[in-house]
Amino acid sequence: MPKFVALLRGINVGKAKRIPMAELRALLNELGYTGVSTLLNSGNAVFCAPNGAAAKHASDISAAIARKLQMEVPVVVKSAKELTAIVSENALAKHAPEHSRLLVAFVQGAQALPELAAVERLAVPPEEFLLGSGAAYLHCVSGILESKAGEALLGKAGKSVTTRNWATVLKLQALISEPSISRAEG
Repeated sequence: MPKFVALLRGINVGKAKRIPMAELRALLNELGYTGVSTLLNSGNAVFCAPNGAAAKHASDISAAIARKLQMEVPVVVKSAKELTAIVSENALAKHAPEHSRLLVAFVQGAQALPELAAVERLAVPPEEFLLGSGAAYLHCVSGILESKAGEALLGKAGKSVTTRNWATVLKLQALISEPSISRAEG
């Protein structure tokens, strides 16, 4: 059965938009998804679905959160194949020994990627920005909090995206590659 990863934007950061991962798993199960597991406490879930496109799953999950939890949460869903391609095309990974300083910006559709091109001009060397075919990548050598490009990507320029650091992306890749078993972390 096809696997997908759901990435929720802006939850469990500070006191606003709190969604316990057990509640997220239950919501995904109610939507008919199977093999649901979560990673960390920041809105990462892996699930199986017999059919449907990633964009439809994203819309369904976001609508269910609005209906059941009364909060608007943007959701990006990628298939296992899409996530593998995003991991594979990250040319910055070999230059980023500190995975927490390498961000991956996920968009639901590739048509939203050109909107992120403006972030590139904010990257100050030795920072690196790469616009891929399925995601954008930003290596903040001095740290994300010190980066104007990172601030833009996490702020207004990144409203249509959700970001994860490289360590989390690699954990999601490993999780989506596992045989389907329900598990939770976070």
